[in-house]
Formats: sequence, structure tokens, C-alpha cells
Amino acid sequence: MAIAIVLLVLALGSVLFFFLSPWQLTPLASNWSAIDDTIQVTLWVTGTVFVAVNVFLAYVIVRYRYQRQRRAHYEPENKSLEAWLTGLTTLGIAGLLAPGLLVWASFVRPPADAHEVEVVGQQWHWTFRFPGEDGRFGPVHNRHISDSNPFGIIDDPQGQDDILVESPRLLLPLDRPVKLLLRSKDVLHNFKVANFRAKMDMVPGQVTSFWFTPTEVGEYDIVCAQLCGIAHFAMRGRVEVVEEAEFEAWLAEQPTYAELAASEPGDPAAGEAGYASCAACHGPEGQGNPALNAPKLAGLDDRYLTRQLELFRSGARGTHEADTYGQQMRPFAAQLTDRQAIADLLAHIDTLPDRPAEASLSGDARRGQRLYRTCGSCHGADGEGIRATNAPRLAGMPDWYLARQLEHFREGVRGRHSDDPYGNQMVDMAQVLVNDQAVQDVVAYIATLSGSSRNLVLNRGGGEE
Repeated sequence: MAIAIVLLVLALGSVLFFFLSPWQLTPLASNWSAIDDTIQVTLWVTGTVFVAVNVFLAYVIVRYRYQRQRRAHYEPENKSLEAWLTGLTTLGIAGLLAPGLLVWASFVRPPADAHEVEVVGQQWHWTFRFPGEDGRFGPVHNRHISDSNPFGIIDDPQGQDDILVESPRLLLPLDRPVKLLLRSKDVLHNFKVANFRAKMDMVPGQVTSFWFTPTEVGEYDIVCAQLCGIAHFAMRGRVEVVEEAEFEAWLAEQPTYAELAASEPGDPAAGEAGYASCAACHGPEGQGNPALNAPKLAGLDDRYLTRQLELFRSGARGTHEADTYGQQMRPFAAQLTDRQAIADLLAHIDTLPDRPAEASLSGDARRGQRLYRTCGSCHGADGEGIRATNAPRLAGMPDWYLARQLEHFREGVRGRHSDDPYGNQMVDMAQVLVNDQAVQDVVAYIATLSGSSRNLVLNRGGGEE
């Protein structure tokens, strides 16, 4: 009897939890209300079966409980019961499958007026591509991916005007159907935006697709819904649904493949003059100065430095009240008025001698080696930095600076701004270091690394922090 009561209580509790739970679907922001209807049908069918099975079990336990004088009756067949079970099961399965199949048929067939966006997934970030004025995408292939061609665009006239968005931030116009073409550079990913009720696997070597129409202005999280590696949970992006005029203005600001290919390289001589104000803190050879809390610059990848300078200029870094040294950097970064000025400055920094910083902190390097396994997935086993994962070089960098930045990431002083997507990833990853001692240990291990595989990795193509 007690077991029967427990079963009934569990069934009743589950039903009450379903109706009273504070956890519900995220607000719908697309045309796919049919997917919500399909989910509800699934819940009602499975919920009905769940309650019926548990009530039946409770009845059987009570009705056929043990009695000394009772004997079991063997009945090998009951055609009437079998017919009922087969019929009800068929109806249940049809109720589960039919709505999904109908919605799926529409989900993968976009309307003729849908504009196209390519989504490229890679461990562990998102990038996007729009067709240019010709309205057609240029051909791509993973074998063409390199440092200067991260999208793998084949040298073809159709691809010259393709618009490239290397940040994991995508703008889409309100009430305009969009077809997403999904492509993976490396492993299996899954593009998912919960508010759009839209997701799809991204299979290496294939292009998958689906469509939707954004119906609500706002910002929505992009997540990878397929376990793709150690930083899977940090593979996030953002979709912003805006009015058509704002979308067109943003799209016009994004560079084309031809513009990036034709961009002028930095001029070290011009950058030397601009570096004078940097040298006051960072040293004439970019060696850093711990007395002024200025990190080493020599040896850092130019793409990483470019991004940090742009973050300082935009206010995405250096505005937190606890980041006093970041606040000092902002006015200096503001002196760099355009991309060419930044390119010239970094070209000069590239000419500075790269001498490893001396270790100044104590920690258990052996314990830090175990902790560094997570870091090494992005930053490289030897701390060399990997462009493909947008992770900067760590080997040879000042340990006191690395420790402070890890603490800032853990505390949310750095990396929490919505326009700093790779900083957001570091905030999540830094939580692996549970206390100050763990920070000291992993930094002590980094101080032992040489970064010897740096050139090999950079030539493979790829990214930063």
C-alpha cells in the first residue's frame, strides 16, 4: 500500500510542478509559434501516458497485492487487450511525430524573399558572412582557411564583395525572413537561439540551413547546443534584432573580403612616432614596467593588441570602477584615431625585441600544470597563443600581469561588457581557478613555458583571447 501511495504522490507532484513551475520557455521572438505548439502536444501526450502508467501501477499493486490463498492465473494471449494497447500506442506515437514532421517541412523551406546569412562555427566562437551587392555568396572551402583568410573564401569574383563579420555579434532586421546557412570549420557544433525556437547541427564538410522571421526587437543569446570541446559552455554569441535602417547602417560598416585583402600593412616608421606615448609606461622596447603596472607588449599578436585597443577606445574595457589601470589606458587608446594608426603602431611593436619577462611570483608550478590543461586548449600547450581560437600568447608575459587579469576576470572587473565577447569567455573559463592560490599556481606554470610552437600555430591560421 505504501508503494502505491508513493507512486500516486509522485505523479501528482509532477503534474503540479509542471503547472506551477517558475521555469518556462523563453519569450517567443520569431514566427515559430508552431514549434511551441508542437512542444505542448509532446508534453500533453507524454504527460498523459506518465500519469496513466503510474495510476495503473498503483492500482495493480493494491489490486494484486500478496495474499496467501491467491494463485496466479496464466493467460498467454488476450487479443482484445493487445488491440487496445496497439491502437493507443499508435495514436500516441502519431501525436508525437506528426506535428513535428509538419513543422520540420516548413522549417527547412524558406520563403522566396528571405535574405541569407552564413554562420560559421569554430572552437569556440561564431563568425558571419553576408552576400555582397551581387546577392550571391562566393565559394568557400576549409582547405583555403588561413590567417589572412579565416572564412576560407576561394579567389573568385563572386566572393570579392562578400561582407565579413568576424565578431560573434550578428544584427538582423525586424520582420524580415532570414535563411541561415550553417558551416563548421572543425567539429560538430549546433547553432541555437532559444527565443527563436531555432537550432540546427553544423556538420563539417556540409552546409545545413533553416529560416525564421525575427518578430521582437531585442538581444538574444547564441549558444552551441552540441558538446564541441572543453570550452563548449563558453561558445556564445549575440543576435540583435533591430529596425531595418539600423541594420542597413551596421551592415554598411562591415568590411568586404576585397577591402580586407587590399588593406595597407602597418608602417613601422610611422608607428614609432605614435609609440612615444606608450613607451613612457611600457618601456622603449615594449618590455613592460611593473612599477607603473604596464605589461609587456613585445611578442603579443597584433590582432589581440588591435582588439584590446579598440575595446579601450569603445569603452568595452577600462570603464569598471575597480579597473584603475584600464581607466588610465583609455585616453591613450583614444589617440589612435583610425585603423591605419593602430596598424602602424603595431607594426612598430612587431620590430621590438621579444625578451621573456622574469618570474616574480611564487606558486606551485606542478599543481599549476594540471590547472593549465583547460587554458592550453585555447592558448596552446606551450602558451604560444592560437589565432584560430582567438587566444593570445601567454608564454614570456609578466606573471604579475597575468595574475591580475585572471583575478579581474574571476571578479567580473574585466570581460563582462557585452561588446567584449572573448572577455566573456574568459570570465567563464577563469572560474576554473577557485581561489587566489590556484591563480598563483597556474601563473607559476605559465612562467616555465617557452612558447616555442608559436610560429607553427600562427601559420596554421586562427585567433585570440
